[in-house]
Amino acid sequence: MENLHEGHRQRLKDRFLREGLDHFEPHTVLELLLFYAVPQRDTNELAHRLIARFGSLDAVFDAAFDELCTVEGVGRNTATLLKLVPDLTRRYLDSADHEQILLTSVQAIGDFLRPKFVGRTKEMVFLLCLNNKGGLTYGDFIAEGTIDSAPMYSRTILEAAMRSRAVSVILAHNHPHGLAVPSNADLAATESVCRALAAAKIRLLDHFIFAGQDYISLRDSGFIHVEGGI
Repeated sequence: MENLHEGHRQRLKDRFLREGLDHFEPHTVLELLLFYAVPQRDTNELAHRLIARFGSLDAVFDAAFDELCTVEGVGRNTATLLKLVPDLTRRYLDSADHEQILLTSVQAIGDFLRPKFVGRTKEMVFLLCLNNKGGLTYGDFIAEGTIDSAPMYSRTILEAAMRSRAVSVILAHNHPHGLAVPSNADLAATESVCRALAAAKIRLLDHFIFAGQDYISLRDSGFIHVEGGI
């Protein structure tokens, strides 16, 4: 039986090396990944069990560590491997082609920011600070919240902008379990931040909201009004 499993594993690895993952079923993607956490047992059944429990491949990767460990056959090593995937994806996307960061359009900014929120299960706030040529002087998360809210403190944002000597900033946060649509609280927080920055002669250029693969620019959608271009 062990030889049969080993032969199947090798065939699946060879298929991946030939074709990539494009034509793999979701459970087969998981089965292949689980080879590296479960060296002896058949991982096909476990892959099916995970998909059945969480509903989709992305939901498996987004599930909480403790929740993964409640699935029969999933130990700490397996759960750690599964939780590594979203973070590894973010690091890969974040490190790709950063030698020339040109944040000169809504699409460019959206494409730059989207990877930051891949796999995030809580609302988080990201701040971009720009110099007078539109160059990036600072970019990082400044707040982490819950599944449906995150603090957006004007003072924290202003202090970060002043430390980086920014002349303008762009805000972004995610709705991990909602739509890329601003809530009344989002709009109120944006207005409060805008006033605080304006007092220091720093412009709030835009505020992006991300939900899955979708995002919205509050400026582009008419929710906020800013003079001049990005």
